[in-house]
Amino acid sequence: MTLSGSLKEKVEKLINNATSVIISTVDENGYPHTRVMLVPRKINGLKHFYFTTNTSSQKVKQLRNNAKSCIYFYDSARYVGVTLIGTTEVLEDEVSKKMIWRTGDEIYYSKGVCDPDYCVLKFTAKTLRYYSDFNPRDFEINE
Repeated sequence: MTLSGSLKEKVEKLINNATSVIISTVDENGYPHTRVMLVPRKINGLKHFYFTTNTSSQKVKQLRNNAKSCIYFYDSARYVGVTLIGTTEVLEDEVSKKMIWRTGDEIYYSKGVCDPDYCVLKFTAKTLRYYSDFNPRDFEINE
């Protein structure tokens, strides 16, 4: 099923209003690891999401081993959530790093945009599950 119309608008609003996102990766033994991250710095439709993170992090190691991942946005007050399932690439090229760099990021990456401990995660969604009113609905992402 394809997501469209007012439901797509609701999903996009939920994502755009999120203050954090949950990401899950898979370890070398096939077990999931879940953690909270800052919201994406760039979003292209419901297909591509770009995050900043430390190259030295456990999640980067896991994603290099197994790109399968998911991200989850939610509104706890309304008990509504969006799970996106797909893959995540670790990008370390200068163009990608500059694309989402912000003034003030030096707090996390002291050597600036060229800091070797700074990288970009590019999540590409394949499917989406929207949960609202005790009703889960699944969609393919074809954007």
